[in-house]
Amino acid sequence: MRRSARLEVEVTILAADTATFEAGAEVVIIGAGACGMVAGLAVHGAGGEAVLLERDALPSGSTALSSGLIPACATAAQKAKDIDDDVACMAADILAKAHHETDPEMVDVLCRQSTVTIDWLNQHHNLNLDVIDSFLYPGHSAYRMHGTASRTGGELIGALSRAVDAAEIPIVTNAHVTGLFADADGHIRGVRFQRPDGTVEDFGCGALILACNGFGGNPAMVAELIPDMREADYFGHRGNQGDAILWARELGAGLGDLGSYQGHGSVAQPHGILITWALMMEGAIQVNQDGERFANEHSGYSEQARRVIAQPGSKAWNIFDAARHTLGLEFDDYRQAFAAGAVKTAADVAELAAITGLPQAALEKTLAETALAADQKATDRFGRRFDKAALTPPYHAVLVTGALFHTQGGLIVDKDAQVLREDGRKMPNLFAGGGAARGVSGPSDWGYLSGNGLLTAVTLGHIAGLRATALLRDRTA
Repeated sequence: MRRSARLEVEVTILAADTATFEAGAEVVIIGAGACGMVAGLAVHGAGGEAVLLERDALPSGSTALSSGLIPACATAAQKAKDIDDDVACMAADILAKAHHETDPEMVDVLCRQSTVTIDWLNQHHNLNLDVIDSFLYPGHSAYRMHGTASRTGGELIGALSRAVDAAEIPIVTNAHVTGLFADADGHIRGVRFQRPDGTVEDFGCGALILACNGFGGNPAMVAELIPDMREADYFGHRGNQGDAILWARELGAGLGDLGSYQGHGSVAQPHGILITWALMMEGAIQVNQDGERFANEHSGYSEQARRVIAQPGSKAWNIFDAARHTLGLEFDDYRQAFAAGAVKTAADVAELAAITGLPQAALEKTLAETALAADQKATDRFGRRFDKAALTPPYHAVLVTGALFHTQGGLIVDKDAQVLREDGRKMPNLFAGGGAARGVSGPSDWGYLSGNGLLTAVTLGHIAGLRATALLRDRTA
């Protein structure tokens, strides 16, 4: 997926006293992905009035391109499967993956909120999020990924859309917000959005929630802030143009970890379909064009993107067997890749070499080494422990590349999801969540723990919706 060459419309801060608002809402939410729709549901549940503004014709966002799996601890869904997990365990996993280079207090807040949010979505909005307990994602010490039946982001967005429709929360589509109306003290009074035909509308608000994700779709900002990924394929939503960060710079809001991002080292080529990392966790390997492994596949799929891109041709082959292929078929994306012909099948190593173009001798050596490690339950020179059964023929292979999925840096928020100024003071009525807010993945790619993106989307969206509504109620009390 290519990025747009430039920002389609410049975003800006406008003087509030120049606006005339013919319409408005208590809480305006920019973006109708997971973060925005959860925020809208939270506002509605708290008795407030919310309106979502979405630049696309249909709500989707980065959520629709993801696996749709949300990490959460101590949920009713976990307890129903006798899964032992708690806030301390989940927080420890997040902090360990980020090398403790993230805010521990925010990690604690998000982990605690994950329980509340998942149970609320299931019990009050019938999302039917269940725990994936067939494998562990890298870095997680408990089964805590919650997803819909097909395990796709598209299905998650569909379920949230139905919940928003049932609550009769308006979503104004084809509405690209290009400006915020703000007082001198940073109080947001409304927004300006543009329609596809060029029509401009101004819309007032009591509080504003930024749920418009990050800047992965803006090549200039990627080159500036994440130069290592300037040439990488972009697998996120093209609408992620960095609007929130540009507004933050003008408003004097605090920004953090702008070099942080989620990559993925397994996007099928040329099909552009995500291949689940569950295969790697259950015993698959990655080799380069020389038929050799080049990294610990279990360290994380985010940092693996950079490693794959560094290989000859910026490509690698996922190698696995029938048992792992069966696991892959549990995932809709993998089924799509298989149907599209991305998954090659070979009866033996000789055929595997023939269909991939990889040197047979090198493949034989690599497979022999990993089989021995699996038999001995050994840890290899890259630090990967082979504790699953060895790969056996017939083999399967997928040609993949590394890609940028979404950025993790953004506006600094407090425990109430309220945006902070550079000096640490609260912005009067501005909130942020998801990719618009600074995540908990630390400063780089290695800190991304599987699901961190949707974790901040749904938890900060939930918190922002509740707190924005409470703020307005407190002011009118």
